[in-house]
Amino acid sequence: MNNPIGIISMQFARPFRREHLGLFARMKELGFDLVELLVPEPEEGLDASDVRKALDDAGLTIALAARVSLTRSISDGDPAIRLAGSDYLKYCIDLAHAVGAISVGGPLYGAPMVFAGRAPAPVTDAEMKAREQRVIEALSKLSLLANGAGCLLALEPLNRYETDVISTVSQAMRVISAVDHPSLGLLFDTFHANIEERSIPDAIRLAGDKLVYFQGNENHRGFPGTGNMNWPEIMKALRDINYQGPITLEPFRRDDDRIGLPIAQWRPPHEDESQKLIASIDLVRACAHMAEFQR
Repeated sequence: MNNPIGIISMQFARPFRREHLGLFARMKELGFDLVELLVPEPEEGLDASDVRKALDDAGLTIALAARVSLTRSISDGDPAIRLAGSDYLKYCIDLAHAVGAISVGGPLYGAPMVFAGRAPAPVTDAEMKAREQRVIEALSKLSLLANGAGCLLALEPLNRYETDVISTVSQAMRVISAVDHPSLGLLFDTFHANIEERSIPDAIRLAGDKLVYFQGNENHRGFPGTGNMNWPEIMKALRDINYQGPITLEPFRRDDDRIGLPIAQWRPPHEDESQKLIASIDLVRACAHMAEFQR
């Protein structure tokens, strides 16, 4: 396995603005091949041409992460919110084309929950079915646009505390199968899978060739190797399905154990984390290499 290794841009700066583009070269120096960038909001002033030039200069590939919200969600019952959700994902696809991104990923179905300010609530069977059909209908159209833009849509299951639409690989595969378009695949995040799946390796094998983007995260979102994830078994499962796509790291630091600390929020680093990131890359690559020898 010789998968490109990526890093989430907000490990370095959030929001990621024009003045941060020089960090791409630093990412490359640390050993990363790809950067995952949150789709910038217009007011953040990040120009697509500047991003593409900085990527070319640094020798990095890019993937985009969509920012769905309560007011732009393709699964919502309100037609205006669904339209806003569809229009937003079209904007993401257009931007992906402009910067040369390989994919637009995330909880594309929308309907973020607690961390976005929406409390969980009972949902009827009829509404669950309606949500599923709305998502399938919207992604069927958006997959055609993504194909024309030369990028993939990567559908990410989130844990039950962050969404009540798609939380497992089997649920995501149901939507992907219904859409049945090569431009729609699965984004697998081991942090969420650790909560929802009975077996992470088995869930990877279930995804099979529909897996197009992989986020290798610890159970506590720390640096790979500092938690309880079984990286040799995870990499063996990726080898079993002949996964050739990127492996992206998304460590959310937790070096402060004060009571009441809002750990659901991203926090900027207070120290140089270069060595931790390098060690994480080395671990993931070593486990991927050793997977070639596992039987």
